[in-house]
Parts: sequence; C-alpha cells; structure tokens
Amino acid sequence: MISNKILIFEEEEESRRKLTEIFQDKYQILMASNERQGIEVLREHTSAIAVVIFNLLIPARDNFQILERLSEKRFLHRIPFIMITSEKAAEYEKKAYECGVVSYIKKPFQADAVRLLVDNMVKTFQYKVQLELVVRNQNERLKRQNDMLKQLTEKQRHMNEVLINSLSNIVEFRNLESEQHIKRTREMSLCLGKSIMELYPEYELTQEKIEIISWASSLHDIGKIVIPDNIILKAGKLTPDEYEVIKSHTTKGAEIIERQIQLEDKELSDYAYDIARHHHEKYDGKGYPDGLKGEEISIAAQIVSLVDVYDALTSKRVYKAAYDIEKSYQMIINGQSGAFSPKMIKAFTEIRGELEQIVKKYCDD
Repeated sequence: MISNKILIFEEEEESRRKLTEIFQDKYQILMASNERQGIEVLREHTSAIAVVIFNLLIPARDNFQILERLSEKRFLHRIPFIMITSEKAAEYEKKAYECGVVSYIKKPFQADAVRLLVDNMVKTFQYKVQLELVVRNQNERLKRQNDMLKQLTEKQRHMNEVLINSLSNIVEFRNLESEQHIKRTREMSLCLGKSIMELYPEYELTQEKIEIISWASSLHDIGKIVIPDNIILKAGKLTPDEYEVIKSHTTKGAEIIERQIQLEDKELSDYAYDIARHHHEKYDGKGYPDGLKGEEISIAAQIVSLVDVYDALTSKRVYKAAYDIEKSYQMIINGQSGAFSPKMIKAFTEIRGELEQIVKKYCDD
C-alpha cells in the first residue's frame, strides 16, 4: 500500500488547520485530537500513513504517557513521528528522541521549512524500510546458503552473508550493475592491494586488511539504491542537476552503511563507510564529495577508486560501450580518467596482466 497519508495528532484546532494548509496538496490528511482517536487512526491506517506530526503536550496525566504507549505498540518503529514543540517545551526533546521521535518542529510554523523537514524525514524513513526489506530477504537467502559457507572462517562467513548477498539482493532489486561487476571489483581490489603492500610498506597493509578492503569494496556503490531510475538508468548525457544527484550516491551510501546496515565487524564497517564515501575523490583534489587531496584519501579508497575506474572503462555501461583493455590501460596511465597517485599508478602497472585476466574471467554476457 502506498503511504500517502499524514496524521496530525494535535489537540489545538488552529495548529491542525495550519498544518492541513501546508500538507493538503500532497497528502491525505488524518486528524486526532486525543489519545483514543490517535490510536484508532493509527491502527486503521498504519500502512498508509507516511508520517505523524505529534504534539507532546496533548493533555495526559504524564506528558510522555501517550508517546511511551505508542512506542510500546511499535508505531514509532513503523512510522516516522515528528514532534510539535516550542521553546517552553525544549526540555522534553531529549526524552522524545529516546522514545523514537525522529525530529521536531517549533511553533509558530514556518510553512516552507516544515514542508521540507517532513518530506526529508519521509524519504529517509522510506529508505530505511526499503533497506530493511532487502536485508530481510537477504537473510532468508543466507539460510539456504549456510552449507556452502561452512568451510569459511567466521569472519569470512560474516562478510559473505552481509556484503555479497546483501549487495546481490540490492543489485537484483534495482538492476543497477551485473553480478560480474561486483566480482571484478572485489578481485581487482584484492590484486591491487597486494601490489601496494609489496611495493609500499609505509601503508602498513596486511593480507588481512587487504581481504577486508576487497570485501568492503562490494558496497562502494550501495548509495545508488536511492537514486531515481530516470537518472541512474539514463542512457544520454546527464544534466548538471542530474549529475549532482548521481554524485550524492557517495554520501548516501556512507549513511546507509553507518545507519542501516549493522556490521558487527567495526574494521569492516569503517572500511566500507570510507570506501563508499570517498571512492570518487581524486589525488589532485578535484573529486567529490569532500574534495580530499593527496594522502588525505585513505589507501583503501584510493585502491577502490582506481579499480572502479578501470572496470567502468573496460565494461559496457548504459551510457557507453566498453573500451578495449589497451585503451583503458592507457587512459588511466595518461591521466585521462582522473588523477591517481604515482604510487598507485606504479602498483597498477605491475599487475596489468593480472587485472586483464580478471576482466576476461568475469566478462559480462
């Protein structure tokens, strides 16, 4: 069911009227002025309610009784609640957040600010629900694959469960990249990481760290799950505005890894976050989203950045045909695909043949 309703849970009639004026052009408005009405509406329309705007100061023996009861009934887990408050009620905000409220708006209402806040909260919550569904499907799939994973170590099994299958389900859900792209990225990251480790001990890479980086690389583009289809699948040239949306997959991916995907291994989580956010940074500082320069970019992000570019050049994408291997190699060496560190280029040239074999081994059908 589409969530297209908004519940205004507010005793004051004037506040209900103003909020209705703000949202009636986008949402179907539901109202409740007391606890009994609010719970009835929530029970009847739970799956269709996009957001609840809630006044904490609805009369009750204790101001938090209503909120706590709603939290116990799991309403705050299924629907984003935004609290109406005022400067006088500031002391309540912390406890409201502890109960599960996602944000708050203050009186008097500023229509544009309130509208933007609510729209952003709805989108964020929808991303959360979408990811939870993907992860739930992934977990079911992992149960069927348990026999196949018995020979792996506990850490490797955890990586496979959370990373490979999570990403596979997301890719399948959105049809963004081929499964082969994930395999190539992972194996080329492992290969380039080993070359860096052998040539440049100052980076303090170990075999274990390289393996974690290679697994974490599988999540580098997970932020694309929230990019609209009309942009992510566009065959033609992107407009400047569309390009800005595409660029946001780095920060959105990092947010998803940090807030939605619960990785038990902190080192793996840290690598995945860093790689998702910074794999489009460039050594000359002309990358995004943070404009990092030189060794401000972690070695993990540098590795996956080069691998991602090489794979993009040698693969067919919705917006381009694949370049041949020789041309792709030369484009990277000559700096035609962005700036990489001299050390990274040296390590890349040392394993040129191995990378070519990976491209051939996992070629797209």
